[in-house]
Amino acid sequence: MSWGQPVRIPADIEQEDRIVGGFTARQLAILGGTGGILYTAYLIIGDRVPLAMCAVVALPVGILGVLVAIGRRDGVPLDRYLLAAVRYQRSPKSLVPAPGKAAPAPSWVAARSDPRPAPLRLPARGVANDGLIDLGPDGVAAVAEVSTVSFALRTPEEQDALVSVFGGWLNSLSGPAQILVRAERVDLTETITTLVENARGLPHPALTDAAHKHAAFLADISARHDLLRRQVLLVIREPSAKGRDAAAARALRRLDEAARLLSACGLTVRPLDAPATGALLASCFDPAAPPTSEIEFAAQDEVITRGERR
Repeated sequence: MSWGQPVRIPADIEQEDRIVGGFTARQLAILGGTGGILYTAYLIIGDRVPLAMCAVVALPVGILGVLVAIGRRDGVPLDRYLLAAVRYQRSPKSLVPAPGKAAPAPSWVAARSDPRPAPLRLPARGVANDGLIDLGPDGVAAVAEVSTVSFALRTPEEQDALVSVFGGWLNSLSGPAQILVRAERVDLTETITTLVENARGLPHPALTDAAHKHAAFLADISARHDLLRRQVLLVIREPSAKGRDAAAARALRRLDEAARLLSACGLTVRPLDAPATGALLASCFDPAAPPTSEIEFAAQDEVITRGERR
């Protein structure tokens, strides 16, 4: 039995199909639309305008159509990039949390020419008690923090084993998954306080003095530098076609499978509970805020005031 020649799969499986002459259907539609507009304009005004004048006007339009069809910016097709820019310019810039529509401004607010705020639509509806993020019609998402390993310090055989185990986990994926690497601010206040308090019970004065010097060293570093640490997150998403409970069970089961498979690489997968997930989502809105800052929320009808420092 002959299996025939092997089929080569392109590296980019989401690449659009080439229809004619290396152009995709989208590019052909743009080029055809540009040509149709120019031809229609020539049929309308060609008898009344000299041919040279028609060519002068049609040349920039044709070049613009070709650029929009084949051009790219930051890996995005130029037509989609321009459409996103137009959509951004037309979309409201002032967004407020509102379940339905934004409430009208109070009468004492001088609403001159400022546009009315629009409701803020967030993909996350809330965080459940089990730490899962409710995405509404898009299902649920489970977030876990993953430890790291030193790949460069391993031998070639160990590196091959790590890649093999990681590739096996990728091949076992049965749904959407995201690996997010983010920088998180580090607050050493608690560490310094604990170090100073424990220094009092050390058996030798030299150890106490060394502990105080180390605490001063950490305080100096924290005051002069913005300390960051790398955090690796694994996000598992499951659609809620069969109900939220079934999606939550599948998401948690996939996290357990990831923890079991990645443990062979020396990685620890720790699912985030509800408080940790809520803190993670809150930090995404203001990444530069110190982790110890307290956030106060105003009531719906409460007037927000800001004091000035003197």
